[in-house]
Parts: sequence; C-alpha cells; structure tokens
Amino acid sequence: MKEKKFLTSLHKATKRNYIQRMINQKINCMEIAKKYGFDYWDGNRKYGYGGYKYIPGRWEKVASNLVKSYKLNNNSKILDVGCGKAFLLFEIKKILPQIDITGIDISNYGLKNSKKEVRKYLFKKDIKKTLKYKSNQFDLVFSINTLHNLKINYLTKAIKEIQRVGKKHFICAESYRNNKELFNLQCWALTCESFFSKEEWIWILKNSGYTGDYEFIYFE
Repeated sequence: MKEKKFLTSLHKATKRNYIQRMINQKINCMEIAKKYGFDYWDGNRKYGYGGYKYIPGRWEKVASNLVKSYKLNNNSKILDVGCGKAFLLFEIKKILPQIDITGIDISNYGLKNSKKEVRKYLFKKDIKKTLKYKSNQFDLVFSINTLHNLKINYLTKAIKEIQRVGKKHFICAESYRNNKELFNLQCWALTCESFFSKEEWIWILKNSGYTGDYEFIYFE
C-alpha cells in the first residue's frame, strides 16, 4: 500500500463554509442528498454539489496521473466504482481512446446525466453487493470519494470486492487527522457514513486484505 496525492489539490481548490452548511437544515439536507438524485448533483448547494457540470481540464491532471502511475494503455481494462457522471472516465478515454472502461454507480440521475461519449460503458450497480466480475478482470480498479458513504458492515466487503476484481487498485476517501478536520468533516459531509481517521482507514484497508494505493482528502 502506498499513499498517493492525485485528488488533494483538486479538493483544496473548492472553498467551503462549514458552519453555514451545519446550520442550514443539515439533517433534512442529508436525507435529500442520500437519494443521489437531481438535488444532490445539480440542485441547491446545500444538498450536495450545487451543479456538477463538466469543466474542460478539471479532471485532466487526475486522469493523466492515473494513466502514468498505473502504466495504462489502450489494451488496459479499468473499473470506476462510484463513477457518478463519469467525467474522469471521459478524460481517461481522451488520453487512451481504445482503453476498455467500465463505470458503476447507484445513482440513476448521475448515470443518465453522464458524458454521452462514455454512457454506454456505465451501469447501475451497488458496491455493497458482490460484483459479477471475474477475479483480476480489470488492470486497475479505482474508487474516488465513494467508500466513506458505506456503513462499516458493508465497507469491508466492498474493499474486498475492489481487491478481488482488480490487479491494481486505488481508493480515495474522506478522512481527518485532528479534531479541527473531524469537526469540519462532520459539518460538511451529507452522505458520509464512515467517519474514520487516517490511521483507522489504513487499519481497515489492511484488515480487508487490500494491497492497493490510497489517498485521503481532509477538510482543513
């Protein structure tokens, strides 16, 4: 297991008002956000992204780093667990037009409003359930900002499935290193079910048999 820094700079580029999120009817907003429908993706910011649109170049560096770090090529097969609107898969496909991509997500809205160029490669599947893919079917399996949305009783199984179906792996999740970051995470997170410190996440990954790479984003 190696720690990576693929998402950190992108995460830090967004400004967040933690206290305002916490006092703005957050319980109700959480219930709406966890439906992963229009409100979560493209509705008011208090419910989620506040308009998750494709911005040219935004995911380009992340895509390039994944391609280089895991030596992907046009013969590679990759799986994005929690792909959402699949902007990252689209960027990878721009770099490697013949690469075999697959994206899975539980959000009907996210999948239906994904980039049309990659939509046929996307499927509604729940990572809490066993994936109907062969062991080592993919050269790379990655999951970005999805696993923290699972409760602990589903989390270990999901990690094991990611490990099983891929030869190489990368996981990114929300975490914290101190009380300030924990407070900010608790204020901001609408869909998070697993509030774990960096040390706890690493322990969970290791005890789930995970051997891939990881990254944690922090709410500083």
